[in-house]
Amino acid sequence: MGRVIAIANQKGGVGKTTTAVNLGASLAAQERRTLVIDSDPQANTTGGLGFPKDPARRTIYNAIILDDPPERVIISTQVSGLDIIPSDKNLAGAAVELVNSDGREFRLKKFIESIRDRYDFILIDCPPALDLLTINALAASDAVLVPIQCEYYAMEGVAELLDTLMRLRRTINPALAVEGILLTMFDDRTTLSKQVAADLRSFFGSQVFEAVIPRNVRLAEAPSYGKPIIFYDIHSKGAESYIQLAKEVITNDQKRSGERAQRAHSGA
Repeated sequence: MGRVIAIANQKGGVGKTTTAVNLGASLAAQERRTLVIDSDPQANTTGGLGFPKDPARRTIYNAIILDDPPERVIISTQVSGLDIIPSDKNLAGAAVELVNSDGREFRLKKFIESIRDRYDFILIDCPPALDLLTINALAASDAVLVPIQCEYYAMEGVAELLDTLMRLRRTINPALAVEGILLTMFDDRTTLSKQVAADLRSFFGSQVFEAVIPRNVRLAEAPSYGKPIIFYDIHSKGAESYIQLAKEVITNDQKRSGERAQRAHSGA
């Protein structure tokens, strides 16, 4: 059964979309069948994987509001082994339409449960707000990956988000774990970036990924070409960092699988 990971942070501009696109592509490159769900009405993940705006295209809106089956909304990307459920601006209306519906927090979870067995990983790119779309993503997920920009207010932002996750565990999804904290836009020329990284590692320890995403021109250029960084410039520092992140995510998943098998064996 595939592991479902929400990529979330209430703060915008921290690298959520960049991570959804490039972690998804890097996992697929490691021969892990991967689905990316674009749950942000801005649809930047959809564009970043090579799909320009198209009003006729079915999206995640059709799946969670109109109950379209998976076959009508899942699209194969240019990356072998990587699929996407796209988004568009209509998704902004979904939050309003969900307000009075039964089980409004679990519409995405219900949809994902029908396709989990098809994938090794399902990544959900969340909007930069704790609205019903983000709550749906967190209710459907096994874990949340938190990108954090290496800047002055980083610690404050992650503390707020983890506080929100604690509340959601009590009410919506008791099993929700932290997949990891990802340091993004790291500039090793500045003392501030190094200090923020050191502070986060000191405070959160092993919850912080070893992989660090640098400020990288090639990484910033890739979305305008509709390509993940491993297709745009495989030799860039950005590509190397996301490949390393994918390997960490896979290793962590294998460890969890081994621990589950060990518990099952000892309980037999």
